[in-house]
Amino acid sequence: MHDTTQIKPISHLKTHAAQVLAQITTDREPLVIIQNGEARAVLQDMATYEESQDTLAMLMLLALGIQDYRQVFFKPYRLIYRLHGKQVVVYLIADGRRDMPSLLARRLLGHSVS
Repeated sequence: MHDTTQIKPISHLKTHAAQVLAQITTDREPLVIIQNGEARAVLQDMATYEESQDTLAMLMLLALGIQDYRQVFFKPYRLIYRLHGKQVVVYLIADGRRDMPSLLARRLLGHSVS
């Protein structure tokens, strides 16, 4: 967790939802929501979420040994491919708004990510 991460009770989120959304969008810092003294969720802005999903997808490809993959992103679509000699191997064509790590796990590994 970041040192600047804020922790707020769920009641704060309920009463200040618009303010909280504006703050996390501006600051791009996550907000930990606690309920009954226990951390229950992390709220983050959409841009940060998308960046983390992209990073996770890249790491999954690297873990599979696909180090020279490339991607083309035309909102909302994403094409992940690799050049293999004179061949182009397409690994994934997906709606970029989808949860990319889970999608890659299902598509490339044949199972779901826990």
